[in-house]
Amino acid sequence: MKKTTRRQFLGNSTVAAMAGTAIFAANKPAKMELKNIFIHHVYFWLNNPDSKDDLNKLKEGLTKLSKVKTIKQFHMGKPAGTSREVIDGTYAISWFTMFENPADQDSYQKDPIHLKFVEDYSPLWKKVVVYDSIDA
Repeated sequence: MKKTTRRQFLGNSTVAAMAGTAIFAANKPAKMELKNIFIHHVYFWLNNPDSKDDLNKLKEGLTKLSKVKTIKQFHMGKPAGTSREVIDGTYAISWFTMFENPADQDSYQKDPIHLKFVEDYSPLWKKVVVYDSIDA
């Protein structure tokens, strides 16, 4: 049996890992379409847009809100800094949620966690815009 040095072993391991990654990437579908879900996307503008404390409080509230059981997935985001004529990057934070169906989203609207979120954190924002969507 041939003795392998540590350097040779690491080099061979790297090649094997890269080959495995290439095989996985080649078999991965180019796009994955989400079907049969309800999207709820909320954009918040703060009363004090320069206040890091207010932004952090709102993020804290959204983290609490993420505990609603009917939320399938969520994402908290900030403007990406992209600049094109069609992009509105004036909001402070966005809240993207996915639900299994419209009934789960309706339940979310009445959930005590959501109602408490609105009660506790609405003084922080001056404007909210919501986009809800289902499969086309």
